[in-house]
Amino acid sequence: MTLASLALAVYAAGALVALVRTDAGWGARVLLALTWPVAPLAFALTVASLVAVGMVAFPPFGVTVLAVAGAAWYLL
Repeated sequence: MTLASLALAVYAAGALVALVRTDAGWGARVLLALTWPVAPLAFALTVASLVAVGMVAFPPFGVTVLAVAGAAWYLL
């Protein structure tokens, strides 16, 4: 099984669950089934934006994040 067919199988399973198990109307069901793979990207963007805002709002946190990122860059 290739990576593409595995991704398609996971997408199809999620779309089927969204169509069958959701108690919303059919329009919302179809929209959820089509857009559910976007959720991990939305989560990553939310966490990244919260870290960026936290770095500006709380300078000690920002210094810590930059130090950890610099150490990781240097070690890798």
